[in-house]
Amino acid sequence: MADVTFTSPAMPKDVTVYAVAGDTRTLLSVAKEHKVPIHFECENGECGSCACEVSVLSDKAPLAVHLTEKEKTVLRLAGKITPDQVRAAEVSDLPPPYRLACQFIVRDEDIVVKF
Repeated sequence: MADVTFTSPAMPKDVTVYAVAGDTRTLLSVAKEHKVPIHFECENGECGSCACEVSVLSDKAPLAVHLTEKEKTVLRLAGKITPDQVRAAEVSDLPPPYRLACQFIVRDEDIVVKF
């Protein structure tokens, strides 16, 4: 189980939900299930409207990171991640600061999602 805490000025207070690790659901689907108002349009990783900042809340090394090609392109073009951050994610499994909620698969680690 993973705790996912959503925080945004669009919400009166933070919302923490439990996500089952290993069910391969996206962050956006978890947010929608719990009525968290993350903005989205295409749900396909092409528009970038669901970009959010994701922070891991553990002292342990973060779990392996997988950025889809769409996600890399959209986040780079939006100025949310740099080519160095993409390289660090690919080579060293270091998570970039921003992800697309429709592409990010929730893993077995506690995170804070700012949008």
